[in-house]
Amino acid sequence: MIERTLVLLKPDAVQRGLMGEIIMRFERAGLKMVGCKLVWADKDFAKLHYAEHVTKAFYPGLEKMITMGPTLALCIEGIEAVGIVRKMVGSTEPKGSPPGTIRGDYAHVSYGHADEKGIGIKNLIHASANITDATREVALWFKNDELHTYKTVHDQHTIE
Repeated sequence: MIERTLVLLKPDAVQRGLMGEIIMRFERAGLKMVGCKLVWADKDFAKLHYAEHVTKAFYPGLEKMITMGPTLALCIEGIEAVGIVRKMVGSTEPKGSPPGTIRGDYAHVSYGHADEKGIGIKNLIHASANITDATREVALWFKNDELHTYKTVHDQHTIE
């Protein structure tokens, strides 16, 4: 049941100074950061991360968005972390994310607006969709020696 998942605080989150606040939300939920680094993705790396979207019409805007500045890559660990993180992040379109989710609290952009402007949607954050994607994405963004194991107070409460 302990899972690892990839979370990316995209360049719009970094530029808005939301990194600490977003990390705090995951930690307060009992999840822990086992990997963290700032990466400025180039076009080749963007194509690796978003491989399933490269041939889609919206990809150029997505690539431009993810390469416009540094991204904070996090490997988050916890009980059923993939699903918990997805729930905390909210839906991909910020306009449809309810208050209380990260996108619902910090973004409001719609697909329609992004399409009209010809830009990638500024939705602050990426979270792996499922355990298969999480495994692939964590390995893409982190080397094994960049991931760490340690105990938190939450670990004591979940093993008893």
